[in-house]
Amino acid sequence: MNANAGGGFEALFDPRGVIVAGASSHPGKFGFVVLHNILRNAYAGRVFATNIDGGEILGVVTVPSIDAIPDGAADLVFLCTPVAANPQLLRDCARKGVRAAFVMTSGYAESGEAGLRAEHELAAVADEVGILMAGPNGQGVVSTPSSLCAQMVAPYPPPGRIGIASQSGNIVSSFENLSLGSGIGVSRAVSAGNSARVGVADYLEFFAGDPETDVGLGYLEGVLDGRALFDTLSRVAREMPLVVVKGGTTGAGRRAATSHTGALASDERVFAGMCRQAGVNQATTIEEAFEAAATFATQPLPRGPNVAVLTTAGGWGVLTADALARSELSLLPLPDDLHAAIDAMVPPRWSRGNPIDLAAGETRDTIPEILQLLGAHPAVDAVLFLGSGVQSNQAKLMRTGKFAADPGLARIVEYHERQDARYARVAAEVSAASGKPVLVATELAVTDPANPGPRAVRDSGKLCYWSAERAVTALEHLWRRSRVLQRDRSATRTP
Repeated sequence: MNANAGGGFEALFDPRGVIVAGASSHPGKFGFVVLHNILRNAYAGRVFATNIDGGEILGVVTVPSIDAIPDGAADLVFLCTPVAANPQLLRDCARKGVRAAFVMTSGYAESGEAGLRAEHELAAVADEVGILMAGPNGQGVVSTPSSLCAQMVAPYPPPGRIGIASQSGNIVSSFENLSLGSGIGVSRAVSAGNSARVGVADYLEFFAGDPETDVGLGYLEGVLDGRALFDTLSRVAREMPLVVVKGGTTGAGRRAATSHTGALASDERVFAGMCRQAGVNQATTIEEAFEAAATFATQPLPRGPNVAVLTTAGGWGVLTADALARSELSLLPLPDDLHAAIDAMVPPRWSRGNPIDLAAGETRDTIPEILQLLGAHPAVDAVLFLGSGVQSNQAKLMRTGKFAADPGLARIVEYHERQDARYARVAAEVSAASGKPVLVATELAVTDPANPGPRAVRDSGKLCYWSAERAVTALEHLWRRSRVLQRDRSATRTP
């Protein structure tokens, strides 16, 4: 990474103005798509574009060269230009006050020896002129605080507190799609590409000091300097929760990683051990990684491993108990005072233990009152609520059936929908009041996102988990982080 990285990162994520070098009028070209996405998503800075033929593209009057752009008007350039043209373009941009360049061009290290030599040359020029160079062979950058969407594919995620850095541009898109679908937003997202001068770990270190970012989320394929990576990730993990998923852990994956970004993959067990020692939360899939990051962004850390499970039906509770038994968490034996309090609230057919299966015996206020009891109890470290949206699911059939006009039926439909929304709000309120994680899980989050239950979870700013098992996995990540912080605090107190 070059000496001007600090100011370069600011220019990369919060630029005053941007240049698309190699803008195209052809909708299939990267130079068109990037310019389109910048303009479409209401970036407020100045936008310039170069095209050797001149003319107007998407309302932007292009210029034939960087020399025609006013000095100091832009501090970030996106290079959608041929490999041979890029070294001189960097020099031209530096004279105009550009401090960061995102090189989208492919044909570098991932393409063989000649491409590797060209990549080294371009990196040397970037160092020479003091420009932070992202890429090459990268997909782009997103920065929601600046309303900047400068990437060659969709989507543009909602604003939030997760910072994403990935060696793969397509993985960035996957994370952004999960953000869009879940409502849990993103602060920054960047595709590192070949990482000729700036790698995933460098971006994550910037996020650790970024006031717009609370959680780091990274995807790695290759490790060129294991010690440097360990040192950087350790520093990051001391400052914020950090979730990393790694590709290239099998022989086939390693071969694919080499052809994808020109990176070298590392041993799976060594990498996992490094993550544990550094305090990094390692995930095994993209979905697990995003959900862990989203949970860090929206839930407090548990003080211990003891989980209470509240469910409206038995099967969900049984499977959740199994998932907890396989995890580093514990299914809390129900304390006597909680048992007595719940027993006084519901019919005798409830499970009389944890999981707390109400067996459809709840009335209007039962679920909110039990959630409040669980949140307030000192033995409970976290709560899982299962069954959100079930009554609204039935109400949907009634609302759309041929008897929907019946006044009595309409009233019960509206009641069930209000109740499911209320449960989600209470879950968020209990978490805020108690400082404990309260997670809500239902497959309706994906099968019927408009259902009032999962919709109200999203409206409360929380993630609605697709299954109890996924909620347990996310909660386990929180508990690992909590243990790491407890370990570090204990170490600093030791004389």
